[in-house]
Amino acid sequence: MKTIYIAGGCFWGVEEYYRQLKGVISTRVGYANGDKINPNYEEVKHHLVSHAETLKLEYDESVISLEKILEHFLRFVDPYSEDKQGEDRGHQYRSGVYYIDPQEEKIIRNYFDNHLSQNYKIEVLPLINFYEAEEYHQNYLIKNPAGYCHINMRLIKNDEKK
Repeated sequence: MKTIYIAGGCFWGVEEYYRQLKGVISTRVGYANGDKINPNYEEVKHHLVSHAETLKLEYDESVISLEKILEHFLRFVDPYSEDKQGEDRGHQYRSGVYYIDPQEEKIIRNYFDNHLSQNYKIEVLPLINFYEAEEYHQNYLIKNPAGYCHINMRLIKNDEKK
């Protein structure tokens, strides 16, 4: 099992998108790479802290590769948008891929360099910190099927779904 952290706007949609993929073992949303220990949603929402809304993604690399995870990421994220995805604006909605295994940095950078022009706005950084969001945010779109989501779930092909 491997773990990667994905920030791509509102974490509700990012979680729901990846949750549906074969090879994804577990998902948890939270706040990453910020300046406060254990922030809460109100602090993030009101820009009182610098965290990104982020998905912790645990996956079986024998079923889905890191490159495939990045391919999916580029299906729904605007890689040239800074601090904005969909209608969500603010530093907490920045795009990023945060790794815990330093060897993954090269894989991530090579993938983006080969699929995007040089001026992409996706952060590729080591994970500094991650704090799980409040429980009502976990699997939010399952609990609230009519909830807001900036991601088109139809971008997932049928043979990629669990």
